[in-house]
Formats: sequence, structure tokens, C-alpha cells
Amino acid sequence: MKNFLTEKQESKKMELCYKRQAHYYETDRMGVIHHSNYIRWFEEARVHFLEQIGFGYDKMESLGILSPVLEVTCQYKSSVRFHEEVLIYPRIEFFNGLRMTIRYMVKDAKTGKIRATGESKHCFVDDNFKPIRMKRDFNEVYTILSNYIGEQALES
Repeated sequence: MKNFLTEKQESKKMELCYKRQAHYYETDRMGVIHHSNYIRWFEEARVHFLEQIGFGYDKMESLGILSPVLEVTCQYKSSVRFHEEVLIYPRIEFFNGLRMTIRYMVKDAKTGKIRATGESKHCFVDDNFKPIRMKRDFNEVYTILSNYIGEQALES
């Protein structure tokens, strides 16, 4: 199937992919990245993704919007070792203005082999932890996030 994206669109989609090198301090006694670090990597990729689409956490919080994590899961496919590079592909899987689910795919940067998959579920609240209705209260933000439902960085 032919790709009809312009060069600029393709370049922007590539920026949604988050590149990460595994550090020594993240390894366990077996020489592989400790399982808890994948959750941190998901957060790093999510922060990067939101910044790239124009709604980073700094902007979100300056508007009085908080987005706590409700749930996070990770399925480990194959181990990442010290100094290996991975590409993390985040994608908004679900968004309704109250809740959002982001899926993640972690791939080996050299081989393309899937190393892990997972997701995080979030809600949107104000400083008093009262639910926010994004469509009504922050329509511009609602539109930005809605436009990226199902969008994922191009896989290399």
C-alpha cells in the first residue's frame, strides 16, 4: 500500500517515536533491564509524545489539568540488555474527554524485534482531583488529543 504522507508529516510522525538507550543502572543481577524500568520508559515516551503533539505536561499543568495514572500494564516479550537501544511507539488507543488509554510498543532499534508492549490508563482532573470534562472545559486540548486517537509513529 502506498504511503500518501508528505515528507513533513512523515518527519513529524517519526518524532512521536521515542528512542531510548538502556543504562547499566537499570539492569538486574541477570544482566537484563529490570522489569520496573519499562513502566518508566512508557512514561518517558508518553511525555515525549504529548510534547510533540502540542500538549506537554507543562502546558497541561499550567491550565490546571492533572492526568493521574489509573492503571498500567506491561507484557514482556524479550529482554533488553545494557547499552541496547529501543524505539518506543506510543499511541492514544482511547480518549473520550474524561479518560485516555495509551498503548506502547517497545522495539529493538536494530532488529525491529518487539521487546515489550503495554498500556497506561489515565483520567483528567483539576487541582482538587475533581473530574474535568475536556470537551466542555478545554475544547482545544480535547481536539488535539482526539486528532491523535490511533495515530502511531511510523515503524522503521
